[in-house]
Amino acid sequence: MSIALDIHITEKRYGERAVLRDVSLQLQQGEIVSLIGASGCGKSSLLSIASGLDRDFSGQIKLDGAPLHGVSREIGFIFQEPRLFPWLTVAQNVAFDNDKNPRLVKRLLSEVGLDDHAAALPKQLSGGQAQRAAIARGLFTQPRVLLLDEPFSAVDAFTRMKLQDLLLRVAQEHQLTVLLVTHDIDEALYLSDRVVLLDGTAAPALTEFHPGPAPRKRSDVGAAALKAAILDSLHV
Repeated sequence: MSIALDIHITEKRYGERAVLRDVSLQLQQGEIVSLIGASGCGKSSLLSIASGLDRDFSGQIKLDGAPLHGVSREIGFIFQEPRLFPWLTVAQNVAFDNDKNPRLVKRLLSEVGLDDHAAALPKQLSGGQAQRAAIARGLFTQPRVLLLDEPFSAVDAFTRMKLQDLLLRVAQEHQLTVLLVTHDIDEALYLSDRVVLLDGTAAPALTEFHPGPAPRKRSDVGAAALKAAILDSLHV
């Protein structure tokens, strides 16, 4: 497999504080990788850099082998909150308020189970429905890489499981490479081909764990042992 996203961050600073240093992470085409770690270790900063939103760092990001200079339509980003425009309908939010490719909008809404909510306003949606709309919007540019920053943390446990399964399905259907930031170890183990622990205080900064081949089950016995190893690495 080819490397879809190649992240090398020599240093990222906020003032006098270095939040990331000597971090290298490569994602293979079609791979799902979860990034976990303690609060403040730099996970969201890494994601912002990988998306091209943050260019104030030392290092280089490559997309399909080519250096990334700023935001690219090839990289979709889904935030912790849906961030839907309240004055736009669901369909308009997905399409960034333009009339281009209405067939794609309709197909994406169908994929995320919002066929009947195209004309609804965000205030008429549940939390889970709003995040489904955000997922559809993240897919509208037909990206090759999808970045997600704790996208399911604000919903209840049952909705979270449904959204996790939705992510797996759309990632497979769209042949996406996925980098997911999460604080939920069980979520990371269920979704990911690799779980990467980011430790801002250690060298090397990244430790990898391999949940095993897909499809995985939430009840897999091996997941419990792997979760214990991750918690031990987190010093919990």
